[in-house]
Amino acid sequence: MNTIIFRTVAPLIVGTMLVFAVYICLRGHNEPGGGFIGGLIAASAIAVLGMSWGRDAARRALRFDPLTIAAAGVVLAGSSGLLSLFTGNAFMTSIWLYLEMGGAEVPLSTPLFFDIGVFMVVLGSISAIGLGLEIDDGEGL
Repeated sequence: MNTIIFRTVAPLIVGTMLVFAVYICLRGHNEPGGGFIGGLIAASAIAVLGMSWGRDAARRALRFDPLTIAAAGVVLAGSSGLLSLFTGNAFMTSIWLYLEMGGAEVPLSTPLFFDIGVFMVVLGSISAIGLGLEIDDGEGL
């Protein structure tokens, strides 16, 4: 599916999907959503980019190897749980930090970093699978 219309509209679709994926990931603490669903949406955006511009362009857009992104996500998610051990609490106990930024209070928490880690794991692993199955022009099954 390499039409001129699809290639023209794909960057707009991908950008919209990535912004929505980040929104879904960040709102996951208070409403439905979270790192897993956000990662699936982001991986779908990479798949759309791969279908329109090709596998190599999609890999360049990621800037890092997808499996490296997944591994960094595992480290981030695991370390967010380990932080509670340094405070004398059980593993995966939430730690909250409230920052004052521009007159508003911004809460940062270990569950947020856990969700970001899950987002990275899902994005990296699903993108690696999808880009591995993608067929570039000139290749056949």
